[in-house]
Amino acid sequence: MLVLLGVAAGAARPSSAVDVAKGAPRSASMVIFGDSGYIPSYERLDEDEPPLRSLGDYLAAEAGDWLERNPSLDGFTPTPWTFESALGSYMPASGLYPVAWAMDEQCRRAGCDFGVMLGDNIYPDGATLGTDGIDDERRFTDMLDKPFGRLGAGTAGFAIYAMLGNHDWRHSREGALAQVQYLQRHPNFRIPGLFYRTVPPGLEGEVEVFVIDTEMLLASTTVQKDELDEHGNELKTGGLETWDAHIRPQTDEERAMAEWLTRSLAGSTARWKLVFGHHALWSGGGSKYEKARSLRRLLLPALCRHADAYFAGDDHMLEVYTDDCTAVDGSRASPLPLMVSGAAGKYRPLHPRFMAQQAMNNPQIRNLWSKGSTWGFMWARLAGEKLELQVFTTPADLSGRPVLEAKFEFPRRTAPARH
Repeated sequence: MLVLLGVAAGAARPSSAVDVAKGAPRSASMVIFGDSGYIPSYERLDEDEPPLRSLGDYLAAEAGDWLERNPSLDGFTPTPWTFESALGSYMPASGLYPVAWAMDEQCRRAGCDFGVMLGDNIYPDGATLGTDGIDDERRFTDMLDKPFGRLGAGTAGFAIYAMLGNHDWRHSREGALAQVQYLQRHPNFRIPGLFYRTVPPGLEGEVEVFVIDTEMLLASTTVQKDELDEHGNELKTGGLETWDAHIRPQTDEERAMAEWLTRSLAGSTARWKLVFGHHALWSGGGSKYEKARSLRRLLLPALCRHADAYFAGDDHMLEVYTDDCTAVDGSRASPLPLMVSGAAGKYRPLHPRFMAQQAMNNPQIRNLWSKGSTWGFMWARLAGEKLELQVFTTPADLSGRPVLEAKFEFPRRTAPARH
C-alpha cells in the first residue's frame, strides 16, 4: 500500500551514551547521488536517430554535444563508450556501477549513516509495466538492487532515502508507483510516499530529511521553454513546457506540496533540516534554467527561511552554489547551500558561456565549484554547527575508485541567532 506522507521506518540505532549524557550533538554522515539508473542496453534509438556504427561517428556526436556548450574543443572529454549489440550502435557507457563501487569504498572508509538517491533511478522511461517487452523486476534488480542493495552494509539502521525524477515518471503513474512499491519492499531503501519527511534512526532530534517531488511540482505550475543564443544568453521563446496528465497533482495533498514543505520545515525541531529534490535550483548545463526559475518561485521562500541546505540532481554534473536569499523576506542570515549531484550514471558538459551570463545576471548566487563530463557523487557530514561536504568523482577507466575533488564547510543556517 502506498502511503503519501509519513516517516520512514527503520531499525533503531541508539546514540552514543556519552553524547546523550552530555547533550552533545551526534555527528551524522551521508552519501548523496542522483541520475544513476542508466544502462545502455535498456536504451532505445528514436526512429530518426541513426545508430553510431563506428567509434568515429560516436566521437563526432560527442564533440557536437560539447560544441553546443563550449566555443572550441579545448578540454573536450567524451563519455567513455561501449558498443551495444542490441542497438547496433556505439553508446555512452554508464557510471552506475563505478559510482556505486566508489560510494561503497567511501562509506566503508569514512562512514555513512544513510544515503539519498535523487531520482532518475531508471532510464529511459522508468517502470513500463512490461509494455516495451522488458520485465520491470529485471530493471529494478539491475538498476537498484545490484548496485545499491548492500550499500551501507554493517551500519545498523542504514537506509537510502529515495525519490522519483522526471524519467521515473515518464511512462505512467502506475509505472511510477510500481517503482515506489518495489523500493518500499526492499530492505535497503525507504520511500514512504512521493514526498515525505523522515528522521534517520539514531539521529532523532539531530537530522530531519525532507523529500519533495519536483517533477510533480513543475507539472503543477507554469514553465517557459528555455533556449540560449550562441553567447549563452537566455532567450524568451514564448513557448511553455507541458506535462502528461498522470504527472500533474491528483489529490489535495499533492496540490499542497509546497505549502506542506513550508509547514513541515517551520515545525521541525531537528538541529539540521535538509531538503532533497530531483531538480536543481541553479545549475550550469544551460538547458534547465526555466525549470529552475519556476522551482525557485515555489521553494526558495521555505528553504531560505527554514532549511540548512538543498541537494538535487537532474543536470548530469557536480556543482556547489550558494544563494544569499536576499530576495526572500524573513530569510536566515547565512547563504543557502545548493548542491547538484546528478552524475551517478551519465555525463554532461558544463556550459561556460551560460554560466558566465547566469553569474553576471544573478549577483545573489555564488558558484563555488563545478565539474562536468564526469561521474561522481557527494558525501557530507553534519558535525556540530558545520556541514562538511566532499565531492568525489570516479575515473573513466570504470575502476570505481573514489577521487576527492573538492571540500567545503557550511554553517548551520537554522541555529538560533546570537544576541
